[in-house]
Amino acid sequence: MSSPPDDPASASPATDQIQPPARGRLRDSQDWWAVLLGSLILGAAVIAVQAGQPENTSEQVTELQAIDSTITLLEQQLADPEFKADSPEFASATTELKAQRTARKELVEGLARNPLKAWLAKPGSWQDSPLAAFSKKDKSLLPGLLGAFVVSLLLFGSALRVMGTPFRRFAPAFVVVFLLATFAYTLAAQTVIKQYNLEYALWALAVGLLISNTVGTPAFLRPAVQTEFFIKTGLVILGAEVLFSRLLTLGLPGIFVAWIVTPIVLISTYLFGQYVLKIPSKSLNMVISADMSVCGVSAAIATAAACRAKKEELSLAIGLSLTFTVIMMVVMPAVIRAVDMNPVLGGAWMGGTIDSTGAVAAAGGILGDAALQVAATVKMIQNILIGVTAFGVAVYWVTSVDPSSSGKRPGVMEIWYRFPKFVLGFVAASIMFSIIYSTGDLGQATVNAVISGTSKTMRGWFFCLAFVSIGLETNFRELSSQLKGGKPLVLYVCGQTLNLCLTLLVAWIMFVKVFPEATRELLQ
Repeated sequence: MSSPPDDPASASPATDQIQPPARGRLRDSQDWWAVLLGSLILGAAVIAVQAGQPENTSEQVTELQAIDSTITLLEQQLADPEFKADSPEFASATTELKAQRTARKELVEGLARNPLKAWLAKPGSWQDSPLAAFSKKDKSLLPGLLGAFVVSLLLFGSALRVMGTPFRRFAPAFVVVFLLATFAYTLAAQTVIKQYNLEYALWALAVGLLISNTVGTPAFLRPAVQTEFFIKTGLVILGAEVLFSRLLTLGLPGIFVAWIVTPIVLISTYLFGQYVLKIPSKSLNMVISADMSVCGVSAAIATAAACRAKKEELSLAIGLSLTFTVIMMVVMPAVIRAVDMNPVLGGAWMGGTIDSTGAVAAAGGILGDAALQVAATVKMIQNILIGVTAFGVAVYWVTSVDPSSSGKRPGVMEIWYRFPKFVLGFVAASIMFSIIYSTGDLGQATVNAVISGTSKTMRGWFFCLAFVSIGLETNFRELSSQLKGGKPLVLYVCGQTLNLCLTLLVAWIMFVKVFPEATRELLQ
């Protein structure tokens, strides 16, 4: 990954202390700008949700309290051993409990509204005509697409202007890159393509690669090809969607599956690539290992920034991840059904191994609601490791892989200079929104409104812009050198095999042997 420009004013004479390659001024740091832009977007969304809060919120809270009392009484009634499960009264109470829970969910969703939702959108699903992607329920999505474009243009254009890129050069180039991202999003939204989970990342990469490897990327587009900036800002926003409260949903079984297996597989795969396969590029080895073991694309791009991987290496890792994600989301549910595996165990297995969160949900849905809930939650718990992984990789890279040309171990300040600061933004957003979410129903509704109406949409746009940029910067001739001998493919297959075996073993121990009551409860 590229570094911010040097600040001549900060240059100092050479000393025994290792000097960073490009410390730069604060205003020239893409990492800090990513934190700032992500914070502005999330902060604006929270303010908008607060401003758009319904006037009858207090009445809804009172109604929720009444529903909670009813739900508690029904649960106690159903738990009574004298209450016969085959009686009409039991069936009636069960039906009423489901109705009360549904009513509660609808009430909580109505506690908060996001006024920005109508002004931030992405192309919707379509089947026969691509034009259908730009409307939803006979309502045009063009204002929302224009809103996402304007927000992105102004935020990135202003930041880059401060960092030295004239807005007049960035703006026309960004129009083209945004249109390419829109085209990729539209392709991915086609119903058949969507069914096979061929996500926008794949199409965005393909669009960029097609241009760069045929006619070549035009020079005037370069100011808007800001791969790292888009990625870093998107990851800061992603922090709002990775809530620590997810840990409480499955408790210890889910934590063991997501947090014990993942680091073991990551470290083992990296060591296998270094000492057995002897992959020349350590950064390629690390990005593939993180991509496969943590959570796919998001982990790959965070790790790539931490170890300064080349864009071609990131592109290769993402390509491998997306290819195997499609295969696994189709094959794993079939295998689980064929061997008559417990759906809770199957869901935990898929949640810990399939790279994409969307693919995990799709595969879990094939096996039923219990498998879907477990798979999605395990994956979200695993997603929390994105920041931890990036931090660990950054420290390891600075201290062991690339300390300096002199070979001396760097000090604490050197680690700080090289550390990807956007990770701090990711962690801060995750902590702040987890705190808000834990305050009660209103807090949960606020977080959900911010995520559904702003963060998920803008994060998706920023990632899509990044993938288009990666494609525009990637040359197949440079990429082919990384594929010599098929070592990256062998690394991914061997690492994923270890991941599949170890995750299944730990999930079986946790959900079948150690915590069988959790499995029974989830199956009810």
